[in-house]
Amino acid sequence: MESLVQHATDNHVSRITLNRPEALNAIAPDQRERIIGLLSEASADPDVRAVVITGTGRGFCAGADLRGTAVAGERIAGDVARTIRAGAQRLIAAVLDCEKPVLAAVNGTAAGIGAHLAFACDLVLAAESARFIEVFVRRGLVPDGGGAYLLPRLIGPQRAKELMFFGDALAAKDAERLGLVNRVVPDGELAKTAREWADRLAAGPTRTLALTKQLVNASLDTDRTTAFAAEAVAQEINMTTADAREGVASFVERRKAEFKGR
Repeated sequence: MESLVQHATDNHVSRITLNRPEALNAIAPDQRERIIGLLSEASADPDVRAVVITGTGRGFCAGADLRGTAVAGERIAGDVARTIRAGAQRLIAAVLDCEKPVLAAVNGTAAGIGAHLAFACDLVLAAESARFIEVFVRRGLVPDGGGAYLLPRLIGPQRAKELMFFGDALAAKDAERLGLVNRVVPDGELAKTAREWADRLAAGPTRTLALTKQLVNASLDTDRTTAFAAEAVAQEINMTTADAREGVASFVERRKAEFKGR
């Protein structure tokens, strides 16, 4: 299984690579569990200060591997809901809840849960050849993996419905125009750009970034009073970190800050 989800850590960056190019990196349950585990480990490891998720070949992730899924026979009430909660939703939650910034380097097709995996990341880089597909409607399925939660918050309900109702492929440049992608780069420059961005994230004040991520994600689901209260608490917590003290000292001393992720 490790060969299907490759992992390496260097320069404080945890790199997760989906490696089933013959299946456009469709995710089977074992692979999903490994990704969730790696994201959890990244949160807990003080030496990991950023995460990159990417794929090999022509696909970033073509979605869930549905081969072997029963399409007939009697279903037990609640089975589908339990499967979704324990599977696709846990994967997306693992990205959203990761305490380190997560960067998606979308090298090719991102469809279904694969598209949502990218959209859940904090930053999204896409190769020019990448495309995003809300493929569920083509199979008569309701979007899972938090799609109906993520997309309206990123691009508004009308655009989200257009993508989900029609299931048309969205080119990388169009995804960038809509706000689903931070930046589109030539295919040959994706790995280099992703490394540069990840290295910048890994050199930043890690706990500050974690608190900022938490504030931004929570702000979409809360009122102003609650958001302001959370901001004040985050400030209080952040000022206890060594990086915050270094940031203030570097300002006073008129020098560049050197953050340690602590």
